[in-house]
Parts: sequence; structure tokens; C-alpha cells
Amino acid sequence: MSPCSAADVATLTASGMTQAVVDVICETGATAIERRSLTVAANELAITGLQGAANTNLLLFCSALVFFMQAGFAMLCAGSIRSKNVMNILIKNVLDACVGALAFFAVGYGLAYGRKTNKDTAGAYIGEGNFFLSNSATLTGEGWTNFLFNWAFAAAAATICSGAMAERTQFVAYLGYSALLTGFVYPVVVHWCWSSDGWISSFNSSKWSGVGFIDLAGSGVVHMVGGFAGLMGAIMLGPRTGRFGMNGQPVPMPGHNATLTVLGTFVLWVGWYGFNPGSVYALNDLASAEQVGRSAVMTTLAAATGGVATLFLHRAFNKVWDLVAVCNGILAGLVSITAGCHVMDTHWTIFTAFVSALILRGSAKLLLKLRIDDPLEAFPIHGACGVWGCLAVGLFAKKKFLGNENYGLVLGGGGDLIGVQITGVLAIAAWTSVTLGVFFFILRKLGLLRISGSEEMEGLDTSKHGGSAYNMEKGGMY
Repeated sequence: MSPCSAADVATLTASGMTQAVVDVICETGATAIERRSLTVAANELAITGLQGAANTNLLLFCSALVFFMQAGFAMLCAGSIRSKNVMNILIKNVLDACVGALAFFAVGYGLAYGRKTNKDTAGAYIGEGNFFLSNSATLTGEGWTNFLFNWAFAAAAATICSGAMAERTQFVAYLGYSALLTGFVYPVVVHWCWSSDGWISSFNSSKWSGVGFIDLAGSGVVHMVGGFAGLMGAIMLGPRTGRFGMNGQPVPMPGHNATLTVLGTFVLWVGWYGFNPGSVYALNDLASAEQVGRSAVMTTLAAATGGVATLFLHRAFNKVWDLVAVCNGILAGLVSITAGCHVMDTHWTIFTAFVSALILRGSAKLLLKLRIDDPLEAFPIHGACGVWGCLAVGLFAKKKFLGNENYGLVLGGGGDLIGVQITGVLAIAAWTSVTLGVFFFILRKLGLLRISGSEEMEGLDTSKHGGSAYNMEKGGMY
């Protein structure tokens, strides 16, 4: 044995090693070369541990931000509908989180990322194991924090639909929809696009046609799923009573509280800083830190551009400075940059968000022309702008940020990336529309989808939830 001298101990301790590691080195009588090797190994182990802790902390913090978006959706929905249905829309938003957590825990996470214990890969179209989180750390390689982060995304996808179906949907039907979407429909799309086994995923080493579908935080995976689900629900439900006149012209049914609408918009904007930067999934070196920072800045520019562009568009066509239009424009800009905030430059981000304002207005007008009643413009914001966000990646993704030759078509990268982006968009739209369309159609045939005319006239708060969200007496509120 060659115990360390006082100088050796001081040197080893100064290198950052713990006292326990220093004791082991000294007790084993390691030579100077061996000590240096052990020091390097110990430092590498410590760095790996710190990187893992940093990534876990990032996901925990961003999971909380994304979950806080539920409050934003709740306030946005409450402010954008009539006061007689506020309690109904709020309880649906609350239960999206509750029902979504249980469904995603039991089935959804396994369908999204699961593998069988005796297999190194899962199927290209659906996950095959880890139901009820039976082996979350070793079976999927994702760990506990990944489940939490993905559940917050699933709950957000489910909540998008509530706005499109507001003020006329049976409560039981909505619970069934929430469980189906978070437990099956959404997880299958996650597996396609984000699992390392997915048929179109950019994380799959045998990528579709050599190119993977790029959707960092879910313009397609989250927002298209929620938006197209809401569209199918709105179609199957039909419009609210009185929404369209005898001549087919829309009759205004404004929301009852603009303050709540603005509050919800700002909460969602804050939550998007968990949505987009958090989807980088790492904060353990300069490269990942740069990507996280760039994603946050592009998110900010897109929100601001969407709001301003929509403000002036509405002013040009309707001669008023419309507050609700600005709020919807902000959300449209955010949705449009969610897929590509990590691979797009500032000027293309601003252009993408500007186009989203045009798409928002155009698709909202089209729905009214088709007499499809979407009280919160959920499909124009999340569905139509989600499509555009995925396509924008194929057009404007920068070679420097992607690190390969399959970059944006407009920037000279050829047509491979835009081709796979179009394929992904079509697959997500078809899958969501068919599965949810069939589900809502069956409920309609069984008389379980829409409330009665008298209940709609009275309001869901009184007819279904025991009273109004606003308990008022003459002379004030109590």
C-alpha cells in the first residue's frame, strides 16, 4: 500500500473529486498515472451525472409550464363562450388533465414508446409494451420525467377539442372522447413521429425514404390532432342553435368575458416556453443550450408577428381593432412555429407567423361558409395552422441547424424534406379524422353526443352542473 501524502490529497481534492473517491485512490496505492486515469474517469462520471440532472431538471420545469397551459386553455375557453356554459367548459378542461393522466398512464404511453421486454425494437406503427408504466426506466430508455412531459402534451391535445365542441356537447360524450384521444389516437401519432421505432420519425435510423418527419414540439403531433378532432366533433354536432340565420349567414355569439380570454392567451404564451424549448430534451452542453435559446426566441417572434398581423388584417377587412382577433393571431403564430423553431432563422420565422395569420382568417371564414360552428376557432388555429407549421419546416429549415443535406426547399435543399412533411401531415389528418369521426358518428347515432334543445337554451351550467359559474344576487355578487 502507498497511502497518499498530504500534497497528493490536496491535489486530488482540488481536481473536484469527492473525499470518498480520494480515499479509494489512496488506499489502493495507485501510481501517479493510475491516479490521473482514475481522476479523469471520476470527472467524466461526475459530468455525466450533472448532465443527467440538468436534463431531468429541464424536463420537470418544462412539464410544469406545459401543464400550466391547461389553466390557459381553461381561461381562454371560459372567456370565449356565453356565461351560461362556463362551469361546463371549465370542468371539461379540468377532467382533460385527470382523465388524460389515467388513460395515458394505463395505455397511451405504452402505445407511444413501449417495447416488449424480449425485443430491441417495436413496430413501426404502434408501441407494444410498458403499459401502466411497468418498466418505464429500462424498457423505453425514457424514464419517469419523459412520461410526465408527454402526459402534459397529451392533455393539451385533448383540451384543444373542447373549444370546437363548446356549449352543446353531452358531458359523458366528452369524457369518452378525452379518454380515447389521450389513450389511443394521440399516442399512435406520437409513435409514428417521435418514437425511435416510428415509420416516419426523424429519430428512426432507417428513416422513411432516408428523411425523417421534423416536428419538434407538435404542430402536427399535438395541434393537428386536437384541431382535426375538434373539426370532426363540430361537424357531427352541428352548429349551436341560432348560430346561423335562415339565409345561412352567421349570427354573432360573442364570448362573455374578454378579460379571461386575454389572461388565457398570456398563460398559453408563457406555457409555450415549456412546449418548444423543452422539446429539445437536453441542456447539457453549449450546442443544446444554443438550440434551447433559439427555440425560445423563435417562439417569441412568432407569437408577436401573429398577433400584429392579425390585428391589421382584421382592421383592413372589418374596420375595427379587434382584441379577440389579436389573441387568436398570437396562438396561430405559436402553433405555426412549434414544429420548426429549432431549425428556422428569424426572418423565416416571422414570415411563417405572418402566413399563419392569413391561414387563420381564411380557414375561419371557410368554416362559416360551410356552416361549421367552431366557437373558439380551434380548427383554424390548431388544425390549419398546425398543417402550415409542419409544411414550413420543409420549406424553410436551415442546413446549418439540421446538419444534413435534407433542408428546406426554398433554401435549396431539394424536395425530400417537404415530401416527408406532406406525407406526415396527410397521415395525421387522415388518422385523426377517421378515428374521431367514427367515434362521434356512433355517439350521434346513439343519441349520446348532443344535448337537447331545452338544455342548450337553459345553459349547461344550470341544467347539468347545479348552477351558474357566477353566483349573483340583486345588488352584487356573493
